[in-house]
Amino acid sequence: MSTGKTTGRFITFEGGEGSGKSTQAQLLADRLRAAGREVVLTREPGGSPFAEQVRALILDTATASHSPLSEALLFYAARSDHLDATIRPALATGRWVICDRFSDSTRVYQGVAGGLAPAILDRLEGMVVAQTSPNLTFILDLPAQAGLARAASRRSGGADAAVLPDAYEKRDVAYHERLRAGYMAVAKAEPHRCVLIDGAQRPDGIAALVWAEVNQRLLTGAP
Repeated sequence: MSTGKTTGRFITFEGGEGSGKSTQAQLLADRLRAAGREVVLTREPGGSPFAEQVRALILDTATASHSPLSEALLFYAARSDHLDATIRPALATGRWVICDRFSDSTRVYQGVAGGLAPAILDRLEGMVVAQTSPNLTFILDLPAQAGLARAASRRSGGADAAVLPDAYEKRDVAYHERLRAGYMAVAKAEPHRCVLIDGAQRPDGIAALVWAEVNQRLLTGAP
């Protein structure tokens, strides 16, 4: 990623539903702040006022049926604004950006699971993301059934108790297994950027693995 002479770093968390990526993104942000780094914690779809409006449309189960291409275009419209309004300004001032999902999710959800041709996603990626790609991506791997059960449990007993399943959680297990396979393929194809972690481990154990990778890859020798 090219961010000029700044020391900003861009870290993303990826994984299927209920994989624990949001928890790990928050834990890493907290630890980096404790270490003296300025951190912007954000998410996709979302992360800017316009992108949050697009998020509401995408995740609403009442949204009319549409093609994987239409869906991908919505994601990249949101991502373009998110990059311009939130991510790039933060990186330009030397802050660290931690994002819960980014363009790997579009490649897996709309590409691998949705059937959209890789060439189309490559074109959109080049137009929108360009050089603002993550320095490091953590992919949390979990069997689809376990992840969906976690998501349901979170809604029934926690802060998300009033939240209904979104448009993706309501899709069948076979779809979610395709997502899992897609993420594993991304990790295998880009080991220099991606770290695949067993999401069935305890959250504190996963957080320790995440911190070790961040420390080794991005903090050692950094100003």
